[in-house]
Amino acid sequence: MKQVTIISGKGGTGKTVISGSFAALAKNKIMADCDVDAADLHLLLHPRIKERHEFKAGSKAVLDEEECILCGMCIQVCRFSAIHETEDRMVIDPVACEGCGVCALNCSVEAIKMEENMSGEWYISDTRYGPLVHAKLGIAEENTGKLVTLVRQNARTTAQKNGLNLIVIDGPPGIGCPVIASITGVDLVVVVTEPTLSAIADLDRVMSLTRHFGIETVILINKFDINCENTEKIESFCQKKNLEVLSKIPFDNSFTQAMVQGKTIIEYDNSGATQQIKKAWEKIEQKLNSQKD
Repeated sequence: MKQVTIISGKGGTGKTVISGSFAALAKNKIMADCDVDAADLHLLLHPRIKERHEFKAGSKAVLDEEECILCGMCIQVCRFSAIHETEDRMVIDPVACEGCGVCALNCSVEAIKMEENMSGEWYISDTRYGPLVHAKLGIAEENTGKLVTLVRQNARTTAQKNGLNLIVIDGPPGIGCPVIASITGVDLVVVVTEPTLSAIADLDRVMSLTRHFGIETVILINKFDINCENTEKIESFCQKKNLEVLSKIPFDNSFTQAMVQGKTIIEYDNSGATQQIKKAWEKIEQKLNSQKD
């Protein structure tokens, strides 16, 4: 089974639009949306949820008001200011609580307990392009890398059950833990970049990450014609690093028009931008097919 992850050094490069387009082009595959902090692949694929599961990670402090003697020790030891007294009662702010457990350890009457935290949900769905495993992390919740790993594990299990031989992963932007969890062990990483100064700097950082893990990496330049000088800088960078540029996609308002209609650009029209995406996917398929299992 092959796995390809689409990532970007920064947000806003068009990574998810490209991922949705690849989902439309790929055959015998399952999709996994691993950008769980800000998942939006579903806006293009319109999934019909078949399975819904809770994601629990970490702990939160819970107060038993009947046992509490209002001594105030928990307020003193909480370095996150998550506990305060109001109207003769202690209140724990679940958003501010970091789950460290110091308040529970210092409560003389054991009125505070640490309980497992419900951090979000993950889903197995059907789409017009096949199965999709995706998730939604709760507001201000952590353990994103753990949830990404859970999404990938269930995508692989679902693929095996359905006889699918490819996983297309829409990864998160940046270089942090969620990105590491989305690229570890995959066969190919596609980095979507754009000709802006911040994107060029972030491309360098994300390439350091994929090199560290020894993962074959290719580049796709989106909106290349908004700044041809910066596009040349990206191409020069790729040449020095011996990186293949799969394709250069021109700026095209059709992307926005397609998104407004909830479609991928592949479904919407057959413009020059669409042709460049198809060209990129053909090269990706060739690379995956040439790799040894």
